[in-house]
Amino acid sequence: MSAYDKQIGGKHYQNFSIQPSKFVIENELLFPEGNVIKYICRHRFKNGKEDLEKAVHFIEMIIERDYPTVPMTEEEEYRNAGITKEEAERKPETWIEGYNKWKALSKKGVVSNKVKLGDLKKLLKKERCPHN
Repeated sequence: MSAYDKQIGGKHYQNFSIQPSKFVIENELLFPEGNVIKYICRHRFKNGKEDLEKAVHFIEMIIERDYPTVPMTEEEEYRNAGITKEEAERKPETWIEGYNKWKALSKKGVVSNKVKLGDLKKLLKKERCPHN
């Protein structure tokens, strides 16, 4: 008597013309593929939906193993980050460059270094709502 002619722990494989384990071995399938075959074959006779979910899980493992996700293009990465390539590649401003910008704006009268804290508080009070 062959090991494939008997089953330990149930009868859910005995109705098949070939046991799933024998099919897996004869076709030299890997472990995850073998489990997919096993769970698909037995779901009606043993654990129902749970066996199908197990088969799906092993299929997901096979897909992950054999068909890895294609990496995003550079353009897709920038789009997902919410910036353009130009923004990402823009060199950060040094403090000297920032100072020089401020100096140029102050010469035009746009900014002033003459405002004192007390004056700033008065200016801010004028901006407030009269009810506050």
